[in-house]
Amino acid sequence: MSEGYRVAVVGATGQVGTLLLALLRERGFPAAEIVPFASERSVGRELDGGLIVQGLSERAIQGFDLAIFSAGGAISGEWAPRFVQAGAVVVDNSSRWRMSDDVPLVVAEVNPQALDGHRGIVANPNCSTMQMVVALKPLHDAAGIERLVISTYQAVSGTGKRAVDELLDQSRALLHEREISAPSAYAHQIAFNALPHAGSFAAGDDHTDEERKLINETRKILGDQSIAISATCVRVPVVNGHSEAVNVQTRRELSPERARELLGAAPGVTVLDDPDAALYPLAIDATGHDDVFVGRIRRDPGHKRALDLWIVSDNLRKGAATNAVQLAELLDARGLLGARAGALGAPTPAA
Repeated sequence: MSEGYRVAVVGATGQVGTLLLALLRERGFPAAEIVPFASERSVGRELDGGLIVQGLSERAIQGFDLAIFSAGGAISGEWAPRFVQAGAVVVDNSSRWRMSDDVPLVVAEVNPQALDGHRGIVANPNCSTMQMVVALKPLHDAAGIERLVISTYQAVSGTGKRAVDELLDQSRALLHEREISAPSAYAHQIAFNALPHAGSFAAGDDHTDEERKLINETRKILGDQSIAISATCVRVPVVNGHSEAVNVQTRRELSPERARELLGAAPGVTVLDDPDAALYPLAIDATGHDDVFVGRIRRDPGHKRALDLWIVSDNLRKGAATNAVQLAELLDARGLLGARAGALGAPTPAA
């Protein structure tokens, strides 16, 4: 392990960026200096801890060992390779690099060995994929996964602060019997509603990009392109914490009792599964925690090799910021910061 890294956080003033800065401090990452970067309108702003926001420029990005990005795909596409060329390793939260063949897509508890082949950029998975594969990994190792049927119930914080504000504003208006403003964060009213439309529809595709991410990223992370996956992503009026109903069809029979044992021993997983006592994972309880919570573990009555699970996690923490910091810690522990950065040249984004 080394000490005294120079760390850049790009997108430092957003929801995830703010949490990244806090977690780097809380978890004691060995940084000699942390420099926040954000858009021009935030340059010069002083953040908690006295850090001053910088703007991205060729001169400003020199001399970093690590850059953690949470600034969207366009910024990552332009600036991540520049950081790599300047000598840094990039951990990127956007979707820009996830499906590139030469970019590892990594969840700390699932496939840390994938970091060893990095070419300067490491991708952080989508939040809904992230929490699910943490729970699926021990089941896949024990019995193999043949098919997944997934329904997500995704919180508005996954869209950003504007969506959170819209939910709260609409809720206040409806509770006080006032007319609500026209929705802007979503296609329809989100308060007291459920939208079968999380993410965006690409031209000619009847699945949203959130659904495609669940399908494609899950296969890449688990290293098994043969897994059949059906996904429906729903946006619900919850501020924070994604919930998922997942039907897991295994290749070999696995009892609910054995699944509970495996999940109870898995890193990063907490099992809450006592329906008689109304004990099961809730979004409001997961908020502020880093674990993935699993409950309602039961046999699918329609298939002897299928189980049903309820999986919940804080989408801003484990779904984004926590895993990014965990990857930074693993890169440090595995000696993959600094010398390896950019040695092979920056990768190219997937088409």
